[in-house]
Amino acid sequence: MTDLETRVAPRGLGAAASALLGYAAVRALGLLVLAVWSAARDKSAYTLLTARWDSLWYTRVAELGYGYEVRLPNGDVHSNLAFFPLLPWLERLLHTTTPLSYAGAGFVVSLLASLAAAWGIFAVAAHVYGRRAGLYAVLLWAVIPVGIVQSMAYSESLFTALAAWSLYAVLTGRWLTAGTLALLAGLTRPVGLAVVAAVWAAGIAALLRERAGTAPSAHHRSTAPIGGAHPDEHAPSPARHLPPDGAPAWRCALGMLLAPLGAAGYVLWVGHRTGSGPLGYLDVQAGWRNGFDGGYAFARFIAEKFTSFPSALAGLALIAGVALLVRLHVVCVRQRQPLPLLVYAGVVTALALCASSYFGSKPRLLLPAFPLLLPLALALARLRTRAAALVVGGVAVASAVYGAFWLNGSGPP
Repeated sequence: MTDLETRVAPRGLGAAASALLGYAAVRALGLLVLAVWSAARDKSAYTLLTARWDSLWYTRVAELGYGYEVRLPNGDVHSNLAFFPLLPWLERLLHTTTPLSYAGAGFVVSLLASLAAAWGIFAVAAHVYGRRAGLYAVLLWAVIPVGIVQSMAYSESLFTALAAWSLYAVLTGRWLTAGTLALLAGLTRPVGLAVVAAVWAAGIAALLRERAGTAPSAHHRSTAPIGGAHPDEHAPSPARHLPPDGAPAWRCALGMLLAPLGAAGYVLWVGHRTGSGPLGYLDVQAGWRNGFDGGYAFARFIAEKFTSFPSALAGLALIAGVALLVRLHVVCVRQRQPLPLLVYAGVVTALALCASSYFGSKPRLLLPAFPLLLPLALALARLRTRAAALVVGGVAVASAVYGAFWLNGSGPP
């Protein structure tokens, strides 16, 4: 075993301190630009963050419970049963125990969850590729164009935090923790299925290795502690791509059993409440014109952009964006990302692109797919610090301006 493999990095919050400070700085910049932009338009930045679109639906669930719906003139029924319960539960808990309003509670939950998500992303990336790559993975997640959503009273930050730490638990062989966090992720968003799939894929692989007697040897086990790995390693290494052996098989199996209970429990409850059977949740989503059509509606939406020259540019940009996502997936595979990360990012991307929902929301739906950022984080980690800082700083400014413009627009993010 080499010197590099035996080095142990600082564990816990201390290892992630730089990443979290950088993340907080980027988000603070985004909020500052939003406040200035909104004030210039006689709007309240706080209202934009806490009391528009989905955030209103979450606070209604927190305050009034389920059962609220809106019937549109075209016959569509928008029911608040479409919104999973964990965020409203937390909003209600914080409202009950503090002077915060429901909207304020949602904002605080989102802010705290975004920090937990950043920490979880650092833990995953540092565990696989080293602490320097972990730092840039967090910064890249902060500066993506729709990063302002991380500070809204939406469920994306909460979901990403649960997903990231569940994936980290899988990578380090903590199966009960992984299953419990996957359960909670399944109570947060429908895309919780991606976390369940990742836990199951890793669990099945681990059980098959154990049955075949081919569990990774001590030389191939992960030696990285919580919150970090080997700070000078930038290249992928199979040494950390399998959960460490030694955990009893029953823990792995129990973690796998726990993982789907959150999503399955809520979906079955909705079906029972609506009297529509086990898949009644799909009927609720249909009322919002949401569904899974394999990407047909999205492809048709892109094709319609080419009916005129100005909109054709938007169509080309959408095609380029999808091509970039595919390219990043290919690179992730070539760099031998751990199986649970590949499965998780693949399912998140597939659900986002192949859903027939509001197309303007697709960038937001892709927000939790942070493993796709790891190839870019590795590239930044290989640059000199000054050059990487200039790149991240420039993108952070552009992201802050775009987020303020986007949130002050008419359509929901």
